[in-house]
Amino acid sequence: MQVKTKRVYKPKADGDGTRILVDRLWPRGMTKAEAAVDVWLKEIAPSTELRRWFHGDEGNWAEFGERYLAELKGNQAAVDLLRQRIAGGPVTLLYSVKDEAHNHAELLKAYVLDHR
Repeated sequence: MQVKTKRVYKPKADGDGTRILVDRLWPRGMTKAEAAVDVWLKEIAPSTELRRWFHGDEGNWAEFGERYLAELKGNQAAVDLLRQRIAGGPVTLLYSVKDEAHNHAELLKAYVLDHR
């Protein structure tokens, strides 16, 4: 099961496999052609409320992770859909944020791989 994460602003690569955008909002300034997204699975992204909380003054990474994992546990249909895509071959989870270490796509990847 091969799952990678990548900023959507980076160019498409041969090894990306199915490119799945896991953001609730479309990436700023990107056309559909530039993004080269195969599937937009916005329902698996953090809720609008969680995203706003995290990017506000009171948000912190550790608590964001806990809250997002709780959302994923309550969103089994979207998680199952992602698992089906992963079973079909290599997948790259695309996200927009600049922080490549602290982003929900990394949490999602770990969750899906750890909870098979």
